[in-house]
Amino acid sequence: MATIHTPSIACIGDNPLHISLFQPHLHRKLEFSFLLNSCLDIFDIRTNNKTIDQDLGLLQAVDERLACYGWLTTTGIKFVIVVDMAGREVAEETVAEERKKKGASALPIVGLRESDLKPAFRALQTAYIHLLQNPFYKPDDHRPMIIAKTPGARSPEITNKKFIGEVQRIGKAWVPGVASV
Repeated sequence: MATIHTPSIACIGDNPLHISLFQPHLHRKLEFSFLLNSCLDIFDIRTNNKTIDQDLGLLQAVDERLACYGWLTTTGIKFVIVVDMAGREVAEETVAEERKKKGASALPIVGLRESDLKPAFRALQTAYIHLLQNPFYKPDDHRPMIIAKTPGARSPEITNKKFIGEVQRIGKAWVPGVASV
């Protein structure tokens, strides 16, 4: 038995600020980097053509397995969640417990509604807001032009352990149908 899960979550500004990969996709960083970069083109097309809401919904379906969903903050930070529709294995005991709680007719979730991802996106945005509230984090230090002009500048990626831990928690905890992450 398998359940839908997230193989990747990304936070992107002028450049990729953070990319988290989850099991069993940990060794596919380059592949997901290309996938996330292709999503940026879709963000640009949608923002140039009309007034948009924060939730951009499905950005692209890569194949019958992977689908990318997007969220845009008012400050221009983009969150992308890649969803693996084939899923990850779930223990039979977990399935039996769910059927006991919800009745014998409880079947595994097939498909995904765009609203299923809103709790995960809201949790990501909250984690990013908490990062911005940290007095030691300076978002301007992560802009490509500042990094290029500053000798010995740090990496453009977010290295805050609390933020990274929160993104990891969200990626592992999210499943379709959950009301809050």
